[in-house]
Amino acid sequence: MSLMSHWPLAGLRLTTPRLELRLPNPDELAALASLAAEGVHDPAVQPFTVAWTDVAPEQRARSVLQYHWRCWGEWQPENWELNLVALEDGVVVGTQGIGARDFAIRREVHTGSWLGRRHHHRGLGTEMRAAVLHLAFAGLSARHAARLGRLRWLGSARVSGRSGPKCASIGLAEEA
Repeated sequence: MSLMSHWPLAGLRLTTPRLELRLPNPDELAALASLAAEGVHDPAVQPFTVAWTDVAPEQRARSVLQYHWRCWGEWQPENWELNLVALEDGVVVGTQGIGARDFAIRREVHTGSWLGRRHHHRGLGTEMRAAVLHLAFAGLSARHAARLGRLRWLGSARVSGRSGPKCASIGLAEEA
């Protein structure tokens, strides 16, 4: 039996014109942690509701690993967080999350994301969010979506303003 037999999310792939979003393998998760250690935003501005980036680089990297592992371990149909790695031409550029509480009743998802600083200002955040919103609305029949983060952070507000359930496709990888 393969991992996908026990955990179908392992085969989920979301694609946009420039990106592929999927659950990270161990090497991709390590690359994501390294990207976080390099910096995610201007240190003078805190865009996140939880200030996880206001720590030393090695702590930031470790928190990325622990957060992903915790979300996988706590997955329940009624309470879930799906954190995908975003790859551009096979290179990890950031992460896009989507989650829900009582989804079967509320039909609402929330999203959150970050890109490594060197990948900002290229429209990748908009593509990432569009991909998970397409999954939410077209794939899961969501009725509402909310963005996590602080409204005062202009970069995140721009992504939210441009995002919509467009320019993305949903697919499952073939089992090997």
